[in-house]
Amino acid sequence: MTIGLGPITELSADECWEALGSRSLGRLAVTAAGTVDIFPVNYATRDRMLYFRTAPGTKLLELSINDRVAFEIDGATDEEAWSVVVKGRAERLELQSEIDAADTLPLSPWLPTLKYRWVRIVPEEVSGRRFERAPEPERY
Repeated sequence: MTIGLGPITELSADECWEALGSRSLGRLAVTAAGTVDIFPVNYATRDRMLYFRTAPGTKLLELSINDRVAFEIDGATDEEAWSVVVKGRAERLELQSEIDAADTLPLSPWLPTLKYRWVRIVPEEVSGRRFERAPEPERY
């Protein structure tokens, strides 16, 4: 059920997950050592969790320091725009059975690099909004 706030509509959890399932590119925000980094990542969803693959580097290092993350996607048409934010905990998949299950997801790197590390985002909060697009009202 959506909740209307004038030109802004709050999305239900189901609508948020439907939007998340309709995209494959989002932005992952992580913090470590007082620094905030944002990474574009391609991802897939399953059972109301987000999955992505990565290689050793800054992203994986920062996730090992602080597993608290935010993830965001958005979209727009001429009539509306929308945004979904997931806040939760990132965990690297370690069990072979979990890795094997993740390998069945429709996900492959966009760049020609080897990315063998699977990360799952376990959501603690999911929120989204839809915005009606219209001309700006008179200011004065």
